[in-house]
Amino acid sequence: MDSSTTLIAVTIAVALLFDFTNGFHDTANAVATAIATGALRPKVAVAMSAVCNLAGAFVSVAVAKTISGGIIDEHAGIRPPVILAALAGAVLWNLATWLLGIPSSSSHALVGGLIGATVASVGLQGVNGTAVVGKILVPAVLSPLIGGVVAYAATRAAGRLSDPGRGAGRAEQAGRADRATERAGGRGARAGQVLAAALVSLAHGTGDGQKTMGVITLTLVTAGSLPAGSAPPLWVIVTAGLTMALGTYTGGWRIIRTLGTGLTRLGPRQGCVAQTSAAAVLLTTSHLGFAVSTTHAVTGSVAGAGLATPGGVLSRTTVRAMLVSWVLTLPAAGLVAALAALLTEQGAWGQGATVALLVCAALAFWARSRRTAVTARSVAPQTAPSAAGSTAAAPTTAAA
Repeated sequence: MDSSTTLIAVTIAVALLFDFTNGFHDTANAVATAIATGALRPKVAVAMSAVCNLAGAFVSVAVAKTISGGIIDEHAGIRPPVILAALAGAVLWNLATWLLGIPSSSSHALVGGLIGATVASVGLQGVNGTAVVGKILVPAVLSPLIGGVVAYAATRAAGRLSDPGRGAGRAEQAGRADRATERAGGRGARAGQVLAAALVSLAHGTGDGQKTMGVITLTLVTAGSLPAGSAPPLWVIVTAGLTMALGTYTGGWRIIRTLGTGLTRLGPRQGCVAQTSAAAVLLTTSHLGFAVSTTHAVTGSVAGAGLATPGGVLSRTTVRAMLVSWVLTLPAAGLVAALAALLTEQGAWGQGATVALLVCAALAFWARSRRTAVTARSVAPQTAPSAAGSTAAAPTTAAA
């Protein structure tokens, strides 16, 4: 195996490492609220999400084409070492925000890494600014707003239709019959929440799974193994889908805790609405080829549903931490990737050093996480959902 083949293999391996971190980093987007409301047990939730993520990888390749040939100019002299550096920046940002329990965007970490490494290697002419603005930055702003507005309106409408306030009063007066009706409504909302969680998982596989496919395809194009503009080969789709599913199954419990109980308090009804709103946004944008962040869409929907709930509040600490991470994701991942690109451009020793530093950093993050371990038991609801469809636990702030 010559050096160029080795470099391609290593770059693809690091791309799959990013895919794995993307899986456990973004699991919370699909299942956090379902776990928090008791609709799904933690282990069952991540298993279902993993299967749906894998299925979603086969739905479309529109986003993969955006990543492989839309953001970066394939003819600008981009080579596999640049992509390796981009992936290093994205992986490190994913691990840092996972350790802090912050729901940041894996998609934007990848895009930021690609932009930073490309600019450091060939200059600004290697970046398609129009595509970055139109398919990355604008959707980044609009997706949480749209998801939030849709979830807020739907939650208010659902509240008026079910009239939970007056229903509770009647339950006190009429006794068991009305309480049984309300419990049945809660069970229906939880069933709907399970379906919505599956849809978000499918949408995540359709959107985020394609981003790794796009990076691997871009690697093969820049190495001359595929012609420019190629769609991901079948083996790339299968490998990326399986890797993301495996990452999803590992849990990502820190971010699940933050998004499930750290941002706001949702009952089964509100959780169902939030997840359905997010799934609608994600599936629509993936079909259009926009590299939308699953985290942004889901977080916006959860916040909208929480604010529409009577007495609903958002944790200012969690909101502030998320907004800061959202703003920093692109430039921070880009800066790390640019520094890595300067190293990978030095030849085989620089590329080996980059991989070695990445592995050491990943092990350091993992070792630090063991000091304050968060497990499936940590995110299971501590109180049973009330009859009105909301949990008794109040929002908690994100923990490291």
